[in-house]
Amino acid sequence: MLVPSVFGENLFDDWFQFPDFRDFDRTERKLYGRHADRVMRTDVREHEDHFEIDVDLPGFAKEDIGLELHDGYLTVKAEKNLNNEEKKEGKLIRQERYMGSMQRSFYVGEYLTEEDVKASFKDGVLKMEVPKKEAKKLPEKKIIAIE
Repeated sequence: MLVPSVFGENLFDDWFQFPDFRDFDRTERKLYGRHADRVMRTDVREHEDHFEIDVDLPGFAKEDIGLELHDGYLTVKAEKNLNNEEKKEGKLIRQERYMGSMQRSFYVGEYLTEEDVKASFKDGVLKMEVPKKEAKKLPEKKIIAIE
């Protein structure tokens, strides 16, 4: 049975979740619609000397992804721009792909540099290897005796 598009993607979801106050923050929803909560799914694995972070970014090209390290936070940014695609002939009836951007940050510590983080992108998965680095230990303060 076809339901008019006035009701959204699923008529019953709209009825049974009314009001859904989580929908007020729709920053990521411009790019992926109602399924924005499934975007940038991440797995983090801990090893003795490093962490492995796998981020799902389906549909993005390597050029669309950026990594930034600032104040101990590793930020993954992805931007999709449909204007770069070639124009196709024919009348567009429905468009479900949108342009927009999203980002996610991970605290990795203030002692890492850009050279420490290794990243690769293949088959829609961004794989990062982040070493564990601890703060440099300061020499212990010695108390000066007063005579």
